[in-house]
Amino acid sequence: MPETTRSSLKSERLARMLDEVRAGLSARQKELPPKYFYDARGSRLFEEITRLPEYYLTRAERALLRARIPNWIRELRPRALVELGAGSAAKTRIILDAMRAAGTAAVYVPIDVSAAFLRETANRLRHEYPEIETRPLVADMTDGLRLPAGLPGPTLYALLGSTIGNFDDPAAVRLLERIQAAMYPTDSFLLGVDLKKEVARIEAAYNDARGVTAEFNRNILRVLNRELGADFDLGAFEHRAFYEGEYDHIEMHLVSLCDQQVTIPGAGVFRFRQGETIRTEISGKYDPCRVAKLFEAAGLTMREWAPDAEGLLALVLGVAKGGGGGA
Repeated sequence: MPETTRSSLKSERLARMLDEVRAGLSARQKELPPKYFYDARGSRLFEEITRLPEYYLTRAERALLRARIPNWIRELRPRALVELGAGSAAKTRIILDAMRAAGTAAVYVPIDVSAAFLRETANRLRHEYPEIETRPLVADMTDGLRLPAGLPGPTLYALLGSTIGNFDDPAAVRLLERIQAAMYPTDSFLLGVDLKKEVARIEAAYNDARGVTAEFNRNILRVLNRELGADFDLGAFEHRAFYEGEYDHIEMHLVSLCDQQVTIPGAGVFRFRQGETIRTEISGKYDPCRVAKLFEAAGLTMREWAPDAEGLLALVLGVAKGGGGGA
């Protein structure tokens, strides 16, 4: 990519970031988009979270993928896998292994917002799966799907780790609509969702004893300091996560420990009262009815609902109503 093009894209990204941060911190309930957790450091912290004893979701989803994916791949025979929010692609290897065993594996498109982390992931996968063409795509999944041309079909689209829970229902529908619009009649969509369960277990997963999630939460302020020249004092904010039963989601916040103000060049000065919070993430919890409503609104049909034996999470296999359009 030419240097001028790279510089222009960086300027556009920072301008958008500034606009989103200004709007979020000007709201009555201050908030920040959770995508800004995920620089290279934040991505590594999240990978560490997935290995914590309190964080059940990754272990349970990996076990469920091993149980379900081989049969699904033999039936669907996808030649391309497109994964939104790929991260380290640790669980993705289960799908790639099944595609390779079925003799269908041709192309893998991991999509993530962290360019450095995605580059590392792609390089490892090219070494591990030399027969699969890995085409990494640095993108914000909320911007729509601008996929590489010439993907072989059928394609399996995947959104794992209950990433869908980071969006409220209207935003989740918009994301699913973008996926549906890219799908052809032979394509399928694989979704992982965290299920409703006892509140204590959910809250423990976001308040680990080692404080890794707290460090991950504060990393968003570190990103703003580096990228936007903000002057957040990371020690002046503490992590808080709790379940909000009215909306069936967990909320992560950063709590101001004192009256303070923060300056972000180009955005302004933002004042915080002691105890005031910045909401940094929500994580929705689901049941079949809620997922079916999201699919219906987005033009998708739920083909299979596959929960694990403990009722911790489920994999959902869907298709586009009318075949989507491959837009």
